[in-house]
Amino acid sequence: MALDALIAPSLLACDFGAIRCECGRMMEAGSDWLHVDVMDGHFVPNLSYFDVGMLRDAVPRGSGVLDLHMMVSDPGRWVDRMASAGADSFTFHVEAVTAGGNDPGQLVDAIHGRGMRAACALKPGTPADAVAGFAHKLDMVLVMTVEPGFGGQSFMPDMMPKVRTLRERYPGLDIQVDGGITVDTVGAVADSGANCIVSGTGIFKAKDPAQAIATMRQAVESSGFDVRKGTPENQAARRGSKLA
Repeated sequence: MALDALIAPSLLACDFGAIRCECGRMMEAGSDWLHVDVMDGHFVPNLSYFDVGMLRDAVPRGSGVLDLHMMVSDPGRWVDRMASAGADSFTFHVEAVTAGGNDPGQLVDAIHGRGMRAACALKPGTPADAVAGFAHKLDMVLVMTVEPGFGGQSFMPDMMPKVRTLRERYPGLDIQVDGGITVDTVGAVADSGANCIVSGTGIFKAKDPAQAIATMRQAVESSGFDVRKGTPENQAARRGSKLA
């Protein structure tokens, strides 16, 4: 199964005072998804909240995917709210779910039941085995290459074996990597098997965001894994269907 090369600028690095314009700027630069970090100050020691309804208005369905990364202690409480606001993809942390004694597989079912893609994030200290019992239900696994909670941290290259393990075990699953990714580090990420790249400052602070996005996409497409090329038809498909 061929996967798409997906580039997702992280809005945590944007100009919050001009967020609508920033969304448009990223879509015009060639991004596929917009990565939206939601932090509750409990699961991670920081707070961030984006008006997902406003983001949906700024990026209508079919023009871009809203990819939510829920760094919250009780992700199940947020599913209905985010689906109603217009989110396309909902990523929860397995550490948060298991700490509360809940079943990740049931949460995946709830996310799918509201019409969103379901993804699971792994902190640096969490092994790939943590998703083994429910990976068959997932659309994506997110590997963190920084400790979650703050933007602008340094990339952890020692997370690449985890990415490779996930790609070997789940060849048809989207593998996303987030944390310290720039045009200088994306090659190692792509060569390890990730097809979905999250980058904050690496794109937003680049002199030419469109060129940064193109460079990251090329790294994924030339990685040697089964990744489809970025034809206009493929790009339209991945933007237009939240569950494709």
